[in-house]
Amino acid sequence: MFSRDTSSRSNSFSRVRKWTSDSGSLAANENGNPRKQDSSAGAQKKLPTNVRLLRGHAGAVTALHCVTRREVWDLVGDREDAGFFISGSADCFVKIWDPSVRGSELRATLKGHTGTVRAISSDRGKVVSGSDDHSVIVWDKQTTQLLEELKGHDAQVSCVRMLSGERVLTAAHDGTVKMWDVRTDTCVATVGRCSSAVLCMEYDDSTGILAAAGRDAVANIWDIRAGRQMHKLLGHGKWIRSIRMVGDILITGSDDWTARMWSVSRGSCDAVLACHSGPILSVEYSMLDKGIITGSTDGLIRFWENEEGGIRCVKNVTIHNASILSINSGEHWLGIGAADNSMSLFHRPQERYGGANSGSKMAGWQLYRTPQKTAAVVRCVASDLERKRICSGGRNGLLRLWDATINI
Repeated sequence: MFSRDTSSRSNSFSRVRKWTSDSGSLAANENGNPRKQDSSAGAQKKLPTNVRLLRGHAGAVTALHCVTRREVWDLVGDREDAGFFISGSADCFVKIWDPSVRGSELRATLKGHTGTVRAISSDRGKVVSGSDDHSVIVWDKQTTQLLEELKGHDAQVSCVRMLSGERVLTAAHDGTVKMWDVRTDTCVATVGRCSSAVLCMEYDDSTGILAAAGRDAVANIWDIRAGRQMHKLLGHGKWIRSIRMVGDILITGSDDWTARMWSVSRGSCDAVLACHSGPILSVEYSMLDKGIITGSTDGLIRFWENEEGGIRCVKNVTIHNASILSINSGEHWLGIGAADNSMSLFHRPQERYGGANSGSKMAGWQLYRTPQKTAAVVRCVASDLERKRICSGGRNGLLRLWDATINI
């Protein structure tokens, strides 16, 4: 889908300096400086590393997005951009990376923002990004051209989401959630309003249900097709930093050290998950076993079993020593990233799936692999569970890409 620019014309592609993986001649170290290649016989025989350091940004990486197969499901054939990572930075640039090509991962640089990029999303043909400059920019994936600049927010844009039908959903620190029509470059409607900055957002495109929360500690639910607010969920005492909606279940994580499970239809709090000793920055729902996973600044990952008698914590994972920034659950795999640049991939043994089992389903998640930890401060993490890759974005401008299929 993306064509590599091998010509000498002076555009954003040709000006980008290519950096290779850890085993390449221009690999970067964790401090962001290039390393000289060891040309000794021992280095020549060195196996490919499972961690690559990708350099291209000149500022802290502040947003990461992985292009999933689900985003491009309606096109014929296997899309080559599925598995790409898209990053945004304090340098105001958006960059597209192809992990399948070692040494030339950088595919495109998208220029247009004048402030730090905070949010990224994509679909089969477009990339959308939101920034501190209050703008939302839509890019063409194939040509990398800027298609539209959507202006209407009065503060930092914190969330963006590409939807079907050439629509974009955005949320910002001005407390609004807006729907845009890319074809006409217009804001169709302000579909939600909060009393303070929106920090997280979920939308079900099949039902038209929108959930958003943030600094006012309130989770709001709207039916945007009916044009009405369904519920205002009260209970948290501090900022809500993470949200996850699956069907009728809404999960929120807050700075008050608790997570809550709500019913979207009833607007009721069905459970309070209170075992962490710090703000909860990430929440996830495991659809196969209807369980909840929470990650906190205390470095703990907790697995919660949803039983008839209530919810209980059935497993604690203590392999991380810093804030858990990202939890991404699939049917068979679970990817986790932390602020200290540590990552972990979990797998559930096949015998745990379906049918009668002798114990807890959520406790069946087992640590599959974790890469060697290196010192770096991470701002954001994204996972590609299909290819078993996890990518982190550092304050030093480096992306650290871990390929768990390489066992080193």
